[in-house]
Amino acid sequence: MKSEITATEPVHAIDVESTASFIADTQRADGEIPWFRGGKTDPWDHVEAAMGLSIGGYHRAAKSAFEWMSRVQLEDGSWYSGYRNGKPEDTTRETHFSAYIAVGVFHHYLITRDIYFLRSMWDTVRDGIDFALRHQSGGGEIFWALSPSGKVDPMALVTGSCSIYMSLKCALDIAGCLGIRMDVWEGALNRLGQALRFKPHLFNMTKSRYAMDWFYPVLTGVLTGEAARSRIDRLWKRFVINGQGVRCVSDRPWVTIAETSELSLALSAMGDKSLSRILLNWIMDKRYHDGAYWCGFTVPDTVVWPGDRLTWTNAAVLMAADALYHFTPAGRLFHHDFWTGTLQH
Repeated sequence: MKSEITATEPVHAIDVESTASFIADTQRADGEIPWFRGGKTDPWDHVEAAMGLSIGGYHRAAKSAFEWMSRVQLEDGSWYSGYRNGKPEDTTRETHFSAYIAVGVFHHYLITRDIYFLRSMWDTVRDGIDFALRHQSGGGEIFWALSPSGKVDPMALVTGSCSIYMSLKCALDIAGCLGIRMDVWEGALNRLGQALRFKPHLFNMTKSRYAMDWFYPVLTGVLTGEAARSRIDRLWKRFVINGQGVRCVSDRPWVTIAETSELSLALSAMGDKSLSRILLNWIMDKRYHDGAYWCGFTVPDTVVWPGDRLTWTNAAVLMAADALYHFTPAGRLFHHDFWTGTLQH
């Protein structure tokens, strides 16, 4: 894999301030962060965007985003899948959406060390995680959603379950910081990890065309060491276009900035910072004059599509850059060594 990668392009610096300020300028006064002005908001991407604010030093705005999550959380611990201008638009309730609040809250705490913030968010995190775990089956996988009518959809997603795996790790560390034991969560994490590693037949909603299904087990630490390297190597040529970035879908010539950033973050997580840096550099110049990054572009003609500036895409770039260049203490969050104790929390 490495033999096919060259770094002959000039290195493009990331402008953290302009990228983070774009997210801050898109945030609504009540704390909600839509995909773009007037666009929809989903809880997962809202949290991702808040993490971008934290990296950029917009700590008050990030806190406001998390407080918005607390205010609109449903009684069962979940959130609706889509909002627009503060009102529910899609009343599906997805398990990985409910759990991801833990990653954002812990990420913000690593940067600010604000224990009062952590305490204020505990109930929100706990209830979000508990909603997800109520939908864990005996095999360890977690069903992906409740329909608007309240019916459980008995499908499990690799990407969504990997996201919950990362969320559980963060939630357990939050609990540890607050002196709270959550043995039930520990057991759920172990069962979920075993299912993802050894029971692929349980994940019956196939998304193998999508790059996220390929690298999310590595990004979230489900796979580490040689298992992580093997997974990345096996499908590299299917998804990576040398000198361009990562296809969102394997059979389409569409490179996305978010997927490229997240693969860079996954490579950093497994310790391959050299390759991570090269990959991220491929997209550093794919931005508008205001510093916001494109959503994606076609290859080889480089048609920018769609034209929307997306908050969560820009947050993904900031997270990948933070993992490489250590702008904040949270840049270590996805590193596999962080969770083995090699790195100091």
